[in-house]
Amino acid sequence: MKYETTSPYQFNSLSEAHRLMGLPMPKHPLLSIIDGCQSSNVRMPSGTHVLHFYKISYKPKLSGKLRYGQSHYDFDGGGLLFAAPGQVIGPYEDGEATEPEPLAMFTLLIHPDFLWGHPLAKKIKQYGFFSYATNEALHLSDEEKETLIAIFKMVQTELDNRIDDLSQKVILSQIELLLNYADRFYKRQFITRNAAHSDLLQKLEAILEAHFNEAETSAKSVPTVHQLADHLNISPSYLSDMLRVATGLNAQQHIHEKLVAKAKEMLSTTQLSVSEVAYVLGFEHPQSFSKLFRKKVLQSPLEFRRTFN
Repeated sequence: MKYETTSPYQFNSLSEAHRLMGLPMPKHPLLSIIDGCQSSNVRMPSGTHVLHFYKISYKPKLSGKLRYGQSHYDFDGGGLLFAAPGQVIGPYEDGEATEPEPLAMFTLLIHPDFLWGHPLAKKIKQYGFFSYATNEALHLSDEEKETLIAIFKMVQTELDNRIDDLSQKVILSQIELLLNYADRFYKRQFITRNAAHSDLLQKLEAILEAHFNEAETSAKSVPTVHQLADHLNISPSYLSDMLRVATGLNAQQHIHEKLVAKAKEMLSTTQLSVSEVAYVLGFEHPQSFSKLFRKKVLQSPLEFRRTFN
């Protein structure tokens, strides 16, 4: 069976997803775990698709590139993949749909309604890896794989047993455990991939430097996190997480530090007025620039300038 590939196929419910993939109906209408080792006849979409629920998949190996949002995962060795409701996901290469991706070893599907009334309903949105429309996935060591596979199997065992009034509470705890381990492993990944992140940092510095140099002759707006992320082909949340590990600052704080550093340079080496400095840096209102400068330097721009006279 092949699906239409000209536009993403919409999976609105877990039951619909199971039916279209040739799987038995899920044992719970709002939660499903697909064991790839026992589901060899699953019919995967040949093009992109949109899920209206959360998806967490472990794939021992990926072939080619896998689209997520407007980008692609950048590895072929496998790992843990995350998708939030509404994300466009699926095999994608150079604008054309490819053959269906191999089925994951484990895939956990969670409808947002399953989380209602539990703190995880809000907390799940705070995990950055669900909002990485980027070419990053979670690479796992052998030990980390064993840990996460064990949790997948715990969820599977709970679903295979008789559903009772404690089942949701138990499974929610298991999902939260899975996400907390993933969060820990992501932080490890940021630290261990220093070479790639160093390259991104260098590109970021070059973009900001070019922005400010051009601003000296052509008025521009203050650079935003989204603009910088677009230039780097990563998501804003991934950019902030990367910078937080590398510098201790998130992306917005990093921009402010660069703005203030450039402002100090201009205030100490040029005769431009405070308003002109604000204009060159991209501020629409000089008051906004002065407020940021005072907050960071604990002096007004004029007070700072007087220290050089």
